[in-house]
Amino acid sequence: MVALPDRLSMSAEEYLAWEPTQEERYEYWDGEVVAMSGSTRNHNRISGNFFRILDDALVDRPCEPYITDVKVQVERGQKYFYPDVVVTCDEHDNDPQLVQFPSLIIEFLSPSTEAADRGIKFAKYRNFQHCKSMSWCKLNSQE
Repeated sequence: MVALPDRLSMSAEEYLAWEPTQEERYEYWDGEVVAMSGSTRNHNRISGNFFRILDDALVDRPCEPYITDVKVQVERGQKYFYPDVVVTCDEHDNDPQLVQFPSLIIEFLSPSTEAADRGIKFAKYRNFQHCKSMSWCKLNSQE
């Protein structure tokens, strides 16, 4: 395995072709590919619990919840993030790699990512054109 730097530069098209071939997950921030930090057991359990609750609650609705490994296209060609949980209810959301029309985005804050999640990332979610019609864009502390 070749060690990659924490940040790489490439086009969005290159990122979308390259990233699925990697063992680790990477987000895309305006031309920069950013390595995702590892998760803890607690973070994983919380995400799984929310996913299960949402999956059960949405069984009779045309909505699909996803967990951890599905990215959200926040700004086409500019920003692709991996929220902890995302729900889409839009019939046009049929790309196998990502969600383009989220109805719900949930991020669970951890000490290593809280500053970025509360700051830059949350601001990008709020400015996301689809976020204006979204049901929620929520940040939750693990504590």
